[in-house]
Amino acid sequence: MLDVTVIEDADAAAVSLDPVRARLLAELAAGPASAAMLAGKVGLPRQKVNYHLKTLERHGLVELAGERRKGNVTERLMRATAASYVISPLALAAVQPDPDRFRDQLSARWLLALGARLVRDVGSLITGAAKARKRLATYALDGEVRFASAADRAAFVQELTAGVSALVRKYGAPDAEEGRDHRIVVALHPTVKDQPTPSTPVAEN
Repeated sequence: MLDVTVIEDADAAAVSLDPVRARLLAELAAGPASAAMLAGKVGLPRQKVNYHLKTLERHGLVELAGERRKGNVTERLMRATAASYVISPLALAAVQPDPDRFRDQLSARWLLALGARLVRDVGSLITGAAKARKRLATYALDGEVRFASAADRAAFVQELTAGVSALVRKYGAPDAEEGRDHRIVVALHPTVKDQPTPSTPVAEN
């Protein structure tokens, strides 16, 4: 099972957003289970659970983990293909954000567009690397800093911009024929306090 995977297909995204199927994905991320085992947990008949599982399987969100005999019945044990899922902007290709349409380093919405492009591009790279059976070279830095004042924050941004720009000038080789282009995204935003994830309600349908 992957830790996280990206959903690029619009139909698969719609399937994953259904409350019942989202609950089933969460249950199957915890471990393999059959339709009968899941029925009691989500409060739905086994037949309905089995229908939802087949839909999830058809879109690559769950997979067969094994089979077991229970009386005269062979149960299929299913598992989620990932512990968590991220929906790529490719699932809404016609209206996906375009950071090049409006560039404003101080705009939160431009930062959001950059984040969306990051999800899209890295998701596509992961898909391509998996098909080619190759490792994907990436790097990420995550941390927090508390500023004493808005002036300190502005000074930090100025120094950060100058430092990154200096590194780009130092190591950038635009004329290198064997080189490969890389994208750099640096973001700064207020920290959001973690909130408990609400349980997904399940209703008869």
